[in-house]
Amino acid sequence: MSRHADEHEGKALTSRRTLLKGIVAVAGAMAVAPGLMPGIALAQAVTTGNEPPVLPPIVPTGREFGPDAPPTTYFNDPDVITIDPAFNSLIQGNTPIQKLWTGALWMEGPAWNSVGRYLIFSDIPNNRQMRWLEDDGDVTVYRSPSNNSNGNFFDFQGRQVSFEHVTRRVVRYEHDGTVTVIASHYQGKRLNSPNDGAPHPDGSYWFTDPPYGAQLYEGTVDAPGGPANTAGRINPRVGQPPELGSYVRELPTNCYRWDPSGRLDIVVNDDQVPDPNGLCFSPDYKRIYVASTGTGPGDTRPGGTGVIWVFDVTDDNRAVNQRLFSECMVNGIKCGPDGVRTDVFGNVWAASNAGRNLGYSGVTVWSPEGKLLGRIRIPEVVGNITFGGPKRNRLFMAGSQSLYAVFTGVQGSAPS
Repeated sequence: MSRHADEHEGKALTSRRTLLKGIVAVAGAMAVAPGLMPGIALAQAVTTGNEPPVLPPIVPTGREFGPDAPPTTYFNDPDVITIDPAFNSLIQGNTPIQKLWTGALWMEGPAWNSVGRYLIFSDIPNNRQMRWLEDDGDVTVYRSPSNNSNGNFFDFQGRQVSFEHVTRRVVRYEHDGTVTVIASHYQGKRLNSPNDGAPHPDGSYWFTDPPYGAQLYEGTVDAPGGPANTAGRINPRVGQPPELGSYVRELPTNCYRWDPSGRLDIVVNDDQVPDPNGLCFSPDYKRIYVASTGTGPGDTRPGGTGVIWVFDVTDDNRAVNQRLFSECMVNGIKCGPDGVRTDVFGNVWAASNAGRNLGYSGVTVWSPEGKLLGRIRIPEVVGNITFGGPKRNRLFMAGSQSLYAVFTGVQGSAPS
């Protein structure tokens, strides 16, 4: 064998020895710290000279490739929490909770327009409605002033219906640009401050009328001597058009049904559900859910206790057979309900106001039987929610100052 052959053979032996040393080093590093990433183990293994790197195997033991191979990773947003396994079919993996916009003072009334593919929502203290566009995520002022509107929805004809605090009325924006006053009085007495509602396929609108708009921040107080301004020290006309500021609370806090004929009827009274707030139908319209919140301005007795009630809806448009749906307690924490929506399977999604109990505000999700299925944690109090997006499988959440959204594995019942 020539001298050059000897040198070549010697180099080959050296390279093989180096390779074996590298493999042993990698194996040792991974055995000592199995949680390390391969790149970290490799960095520990290559410590001498200019030897070529030695890579660990790329295929873990038992891994399969191919069209029928199982996925390697299952995960959900860590703040979408499953309580009951049934919740897993309602949520979407591989999707995050997103903050879409911030800049409101107190946000309410999200409503999805399926034709324009945009979301509107109310910024009550700023006296405006905002619009989020689905195509580019832009948020602009949609209507100002909004008369301190709270809830909004689009009816079966695609018309926007809004519930105004400062004017204490329900209005509808027509396709030709005019505005129709749907309801402002019941039996000659002015409404309190219509809050939230839902359309029915028969053309009627059902809505709640608590007193929360009778405050400076979200509307205006009663005229002097009224229940929300008994001492008369607050001037309700300051900052308002001349025709406003003279209203006085005259009615209990009821839920109403407005008929297309113009008739207004009480469907749930103050004795049944004091201070009603959020309201929605089951997907078959045979049930109606009403959230009862806390005491409001001008209340002379204790208000709601932060629970959700459910009623059966009869063929002649009555709400009967009242029963407690949920006390909205999670781990001993009161997750006070506000806006509520149902999905196509009848599950109830409720905005959660847990006050300063960090980690409990957001959304709670309940089966049609009232069993807690899961929840979504948001770092702000959530006042109202709705389903939207082109496929109606995106949950929009109106936080106190910010708009959030997350894709779900289910569609919301329509319209919303």
